[in-house]
Amino acid sequence: MKEIEEEIKIGYEEEPYKDGFNLKTVFAALFIGFIILPGAIYLGLLTGQSLAGAAEWVTIILFIEITKRSLGKMSRQEIYVIYSIAGGLIAPGVVLGAATLVLHGGFFSQNIWNQFLRQSPQAEAFGLTKLIPNWVVPALGSEALAKRTFFHQDWFVPVIILVLHQFLFMVNSMSLGYAFFRVTSDIEKLSFPMAYVAAGGATALAETTEKKETWRWEMFSIGGMIGLVFGAIYVTIPTITGLMMAKPLTILPIPFIDFTPGLSNFLPAVAFAVSTDLGALLTGMIIPFWMVAGIFMGGVVTNFALNPAFYKAGILTHWKPGMGVLPTSLSNSLDLWLSVSIGMSVIVAAVGIRKIFSIFKEKKLSFSKIEVPKGRGDISISFALIIWAISTLLYIILCNILVPDFPLWIIIIFGFILTPLLTYISARMLGLGSVAGINFPYLKEGSFILSGYRGAAIWFAPVPYYNHAWTVQGWKMADLVRVKFKSIIKASILGFVVTAFCSFIFWGITWKLGSIPSAMYPYVQKIWPYEATFKCLWTSATMEGGAKWMLQAIKPGVIICGGAIGALIYFLLNLFGAPTLIFYGILGGIGGLPFNAPAMFIGALMGRYIFSRKYGKMWRSYTPILLAGYGCGMGLVAMASIAIALIGKSISQLIF
Repeated sequence: MKEIEEEIKIGYEEEPYKDGFNLKTVFAALFIGFIILPGAIYLGLLTGQSLAGAAEWVTIILFIEITKRSLGKMSRQEIYVIYSIAGGLIAPGVVLGAATLVLHGGFFSQNIWNQFLRQSPQAEAFGLTKLIPNWVVPALGSEALAKRTFFHQDWFVPVIILVLHQFLFMVNSMSLGYAFFRVTSDIEKLSFPMAYVAAGGATALAETTEKKETWRWEMFSIGGMIGLVFGAIYVTIPTITGLMMAKPLTILPIPFIDFTPGLSNFLPAVAFAVSTDLGALLTGMIIPFWMVAGIFMGGVVTNFALNPAFYKAGILTHWKPGMGVLPTSLSNSLDLWLSVSIGMSVIVAAVGIRKIFSIFKEKKLSFSKIEVPKGRGDISISFALIIWAISTLLYIILCNILVPDFPLWIIIIFGFILTPLLTYISARMLGLGSVAGINFPYLKEGSFILSGYRGAAIWFAPVPYYNHAWTVQGWKMADLVRVKFKSIIKASILGFVVTAFCSFIFWGITWKLGSIPSAMYPYVQKIWPYEATFKCLWTSATMEGGAKWMLQAIKPGVIICGGAIGALIYFLLNLFGAPTLIFYGILGGIGGLPFNAPAMFIGALMGRYIFSRKYGKMWRSYTPILLAGYGCGMGLVAMASIAIALIGKSISQLIF
C-alpha cells in the first residue's frame, strides 16, 4: 500500500549541493549568543515565553538587509545554516520529572534550576536536600550558592558533567539522526512534509538578495502579512494591554478555547478544545490529507465516542467533573491511552522494519550499495552508527560512574534499544506527515521505579533515552536546501561552543544580580515551586515509602490489545485499498493533545477541496512557504511586542 501522497516540489531538487558555512554564519551565531540569548533568558524568567521561532527569522532578515546594503548576496544554504544555528541556540529544554517546566537560555539554565531545587522548601519537605548529588549542584551551605556565582570550585564537577552531557547528546543526536535520515529518506523515500517549511522560507528569502523574486517570494510575503495581522491580534494586544491592565485583553484565548469543563456533565472524560493559533490551520494544509483525517479520528472522534463509554465502564477512573482539557488528557492517558499508544507504536516500528527488508530484498541492496546524491557529503550508515554507539557507550559509562548502584542493564537497554526504537518510530511518523512524532511518556520514570533502586541520584543522571526524530527531520531540511552536510556539522559545533560560553556568562550575570526565583521574575516565582513539588514527587518514588502510582499506568494487557488493534486497523486498510496514512494519523491523534486536531482538519479540508481545485498541483508547493512566511510575520510581531513590554516594565520599575 502506498503511504505517501503527492510529493511536494520546491523547484531546485536537481541543483548541486553547496557549502553554507562561512563568516556570515559565524557572525550570526555570535549575534544570537550575545544579543538575543540574554533577552531569551530574561523573557523566560519574567513571563515563561520563548523567543524560539522568532529569533531565527529576525536574525535572517537582519543579515539579509546587511548583505543587501553591502551589495552582496545570501544563498539559501547560508540562510538555512543560520536558521539551524538560531534554532539550536534558542531552543528551550525540558527538565526531567517536571511536567511543564521549560527552561530558556541555553543548557546552563539547568544549573540555575538545580540550585533552586536544592534550596527549595519542597526538597526539604521530601527529605531530598541532602540526597541530591553534589555532582548536580553544590551542597547546601556552599559559598557558591551563598554568593550566587559559577566561579567557584564547588561548581567545577557539575559544570564539567553538564558540558560533557551536552556534547555527548549532540554527537548522539547527529549520528543516529543521520543514520535514520538515510533509512527513512533515502531508502523508504518518506517525504517529511514539514521539512519543506524551513526549506521554502530559506529559498524565498534568498531570492530577495538575488533580485529574481518568483512565486516563492510572493507566497512568503502573503504568509508574512497574514502572520503580521494575526500576530497583532494574537500577541501584540495582550502584551501591550498587560502593561496597563491587571488582566491583559485577549481577543482570542491563548493557546486554545477549552470546551472540556462545559461538556463534563453530559460527555464525561471527553477532552475537547480548539486551537486559536492560525498556524494549526495552515499546518493542516501541508500535511497529507489522510494523515490529518487519521489525527482527527484519533484525537476527536475516538475521544467523543469511546471515552464516555470507558468512563462509565470504570476504566477511566482518575477523571473528575470540571477538569480542563490538559488534566483530562493526562488522566485518560494514564488510565488507558498511554498503554494503547505504546502497543500501536510497536506496529509502526514493525511495519517500517518490514518495509526496509522488503526494499532491500526486492532491489537486492545492502547499506553499502545505497546510492546517495553526488556532492552531498555523506558518510556510510555503518560509520554513523559506530559514532552513535561510542557516544552511547560513553553515556552508559558516565551513568555507571555517577550512580554505580543502579542496574547497568537498564541503562544499556535505554541507550542501545529504546532510543533507536523510539527515534525510528517517531522519525517515520514525521516522514509520513505527523507534526509531533510519537513518544513513550513516563517509560523512563516507570523503569526507575520498577528497578528496585533506592535513592535519588538516578533522577539527575544523564540516562541515554532520547528521541532524535527532530534531528532526522533536520537532515532532511538540509537535503532539501541542497546544503553540504559538512556545513551542518560545523554549524552544530559552532552552536555548541557559543551556547556553552554565552549561556554560562549570561546565566551567571543574571543569577548574580538577584536570587532566582524572586519577585524580579514573577513567572518563575509562581511556577518553579509547583514544578519542584512535581520533581520531588517523582524522585521520592524510589525512596523508602515512595509512591508507586506510576506503575498503574503501564498495563501489559492493554499494550498487547493496542498492538493487536493497530495491526487489525493496518490490515483492514490494506485489504480495502484505503490509505494507510489513516493508521499513522490515528496513532498521532491518540498520543497527542486534542486541541490542534479540529483546526488542522479544517485546514486540510480547505486545502483539498477549495485551494487545490483553484491552484491545481502547485498548491502543494505553495503551502510550506505560506507557513514559513506566517512564522516569520508572527516572529517579527512577537519580537517587537516583547521589546515594548520589556521597555515598559523597566520604566515602570524606575518610576515606582
